[in-house]
Amino acid sequence: MANKGPNPLSLHLAELTACQFIDIWNKFDADGNGCIEGKELEHFIRELEIARKSVDPSNASFRDRMKEFMLKFDENGDGKIEMSELAQILPTEENFLLCFRQFVGSSAEFMAAWRKYDTDRSGYIESNELKGFLSDLWKKANRHYDDKKLNEYTQTILKMFDLNGDGKLGLSEMARLLPVQENFLIKFQNIKLSADEFEGIFADYDKDGNGYIDEHELDALLRDLYLKHNMVVDSQSLASSKKSIMALSDGGKLFRTELEIVLCKEPSF
Repeated sequence: MANKGPNPLSLHLAELTACQFIDIWNKFDADGNGCIEGKELEHFIRELEIARKSVDPSNASFRDRMKEFMLKFDENGDGKIEMSELAQILPTEENFLLCFRQFVGSSAEFMAAWRKYDTDRSGYIESNELKGFLSDLWKKANRHYDDKKLNEYTQTILKMFDLNGDGKLGLSEMARLLPVQENFLIKFQNIKLSADEFEGIFADYDKDGNGYIDEHELDALLRDLYLKHNMVVDSQSLASSKKSIMALSDGGKLFRTELEIVLCKEPSF
């Protein structure tokens, strides 16, 4: 078989750090839906090429390079690039996404991890909580690290995903680590409730007034929310969302503060 030579898309990303990559990503994924497509995708690849000092992207071969790029990284063939699909291009020591997905691959696992590390139930993962999360993640992956490296990674992840610059990660910010198809929070982007709306809804479904709702009450609540906002109610999607949200519960009891971080614009506590 003839040797085809080096792949023109072999990305020598020792020159590109995770921070540089995310800075470029955030510039083009303006709506935060976890995907870049169309003209945005073309502009993204151009800037990525420039950032790693590659061949001039104005060259006539750029279209061919872009096609090869899509063949290499568009794993599900939908014509879009997800952040998680590009995780493989970062060098191992920079590849937090790959490490994260190895141990937190589903939305239910993600929500369980969130509940564990949001120790003060503030609705946010703050710097010290994020450090504990990263430390455990690296131990599971058998990665060597020291305190200096741990601090560097903590600040890097904050820079990567703290979209509003408040120094902590909200649930929707950190959920961007998930593959798009697993990120059930995307379904709720257009359902964000005010504190008063949430209180009214929670009271309606907390029939016995015990301060929490159970799985059956959550099922009814989600069905009504889906219908009210003209969302497709299919049993698989509903079951997946319910399972993910119930991962925040305390022994099957979903308290007001846990549900609020999913459905509200900002936690009120």
